[in-house]
Amino acid sequence: MPRKPKRPCSYPGCPELTDGRYCEKHQKEIDARYNRYERDPATRKRYGRTWKRIRDRYIAAHPLCARCLKTGKLTPAEEVHHIIPLSEGGTHDERNLMSLCTPCHSEITAREGGRWNR
Repeated sequence: MPRKPKRPCSYPGCPELTDGRYCEKHQKEIDARYNRYERDPATRKRYGRTWKRIRDRYIAAHPLCARCLKTGKLTPAEEVHHIIPLSEGGTHDERNLMSLCTPCHSEITAREGGRWNR
């Protein structure tokens, strides 16, 4: 299946071509800025080193996107989603987690009013 052509990074003055909105270097900068200035400090505490370990262990055990799998597609999982968000009383318990590809995770997050829909 053909891929979309790469496009220039959206960061001002960056000539790099990328598949996403920003090149890898600037995506890290944008994420760091978001975490530092826009994300709630209580949320930052919930997503520390412990979460990274849980996430890595879960994605190793569940390497395919759960939503795509239901439709018969085999898509590698890139993110781990909390079924019940931590802000609503959810936990890092394995029964509350779901491995997803980035498009599926973005769709769910947008629908639930996450980072992009304040």
